Order: sequence, then structure tokens, then C-alpha cells
Amino acid sequence: MTGPSRPGFSGKTEQALREAMERLFTGQPVRTDGKLTKQNLWREAGVSRATMNRATTVLADWDNHVNQSTASKHDQDQAAEIARLRRQLRDNRHERQQLQDEVDAAATVIAALLAENTALREQAANRSAVIIPLDHAHATRD
Repeated sequence: MTGPSRPGFSGKTEQALREAMERLFTGQPVRTDGKLTKQNLWREAGVSRATMNRATTVLADWDNHVNQSTASKHDQDQAAEIARLRRQLRDNRHERQQLQDEVDAAATVIAALLAENTALREQAANRSAVIIPLDHAHATRD
């Protein structure tokens, strides 16, 4: 263990921070959820954030350990996975919107065809002449 990080910084405080670091790094937190964050470090040590910030040597050790830890690599992997999933979600939303636009266009065409079909049926019903469909069987015999 090194001496105090700054003049006026007590060895007791540094010890509390280093013990908190050890508990967090070994997965045995007492006061926090165990995530490797500086917020958890000062809370786990039972000191204020300002007090922790004065412990520059402890913070340097913290940063070195966290950056090299498997938990940090796991966090980085999770962050990368979250970023990938967010991109995929954005792409899926874009694709869904394109498909919705296609469905809306198809519905418009179907509505237009239905209106045209209805108009043609009405026109055919209003004709005075009777339309008799040709029977293919009789047409071929004659």
C-alpha cells in the first residue's frame, strides 16, 4: 500500500477505499450492488465522493484494475452488444416502416379497384339489354 494520495488525506480513508476496492473486485460488496463504478467505490468505502476524488493514487489503481479486469471487458462486450442491438432495432423499425408504406399503397390500390368494380357492376345492372353469357359448349357445336 502506498502512502496517502495527497497531504491532508488520511491513511484511514485510503484504507477504507482500498478495502472497498477489494470487496468490489472480489464480488463481495457490503453496501452496493457490486458494479465496478466509482460511485459504488465511494459508497462501499463509506466516504464522500469529494473525499474519494482527493485519493488520486487510489483512483489511479482503481482505473488500472478496472480497465484490465474481465468485468470491464464483459461490460465493454455488453456495451458493444447493446449498440449492435440498437442498430438492429433501428434497422428493423426502418424496414417495418417501409413495409407499412407498401401495405398502405396496396390498400389504396385495392380500394380504387373495389370502387371501380362496384361502378362497373352498377353500370352493367342499369343497362336495358340483358347480357347472356355465351355457353362455350353450345358455341363449339354450332
